[in-house]
Amino acid sequence: MTTPPQQPPQSTSVHVPVHVHVCVTCRRGLPASDNPQGRQLHDALATLAAGNPDVVVHEVNCLAACDSGCTAVVATPGKWGWLLADLGPEKAADLLTYITAYAASRSGTVMPSRRPASLSGMVRGRFPASLFSGA
Repeated sequence: MTTPPQQPPQSTSVHVPVHVHVCVTCRRGLPASDNPQGRQLHDALATLAAGNPDVVVHEVNCLAACDSGCTAVVATPGKWGWLLADLGPEKAADLLTYITAYAASRSGTVMPSRRPASLSGMVRGRFPASLFSGA
């Protein structure tokens, strides 16, 4: 017996922020340094999102997608979570635009036509909403 694919639960009126987990050890193929590209992306995104209660930026040590440039997971309870790759500090503002579109979406799906052009091929994986009950 197979189980049907899990769908995100219906949205509720309770507001919850979007959690962004940025790999701070990503080097994008560059030599090891004290300030890897992932750390730079995290810091740039945290600066851009500072004071915005709708976005919480977390750091994580390694998302195990080292061949895919800088990576991040965007998630919130009740919506699909997404593993995003081929990111870098120069894309922090576009990533925040994506996060805003994610927050506004009912299911967490941001169609390619709603993504910034620099992030068109960034999706590497999708996770069921049930994994993010505590984001």
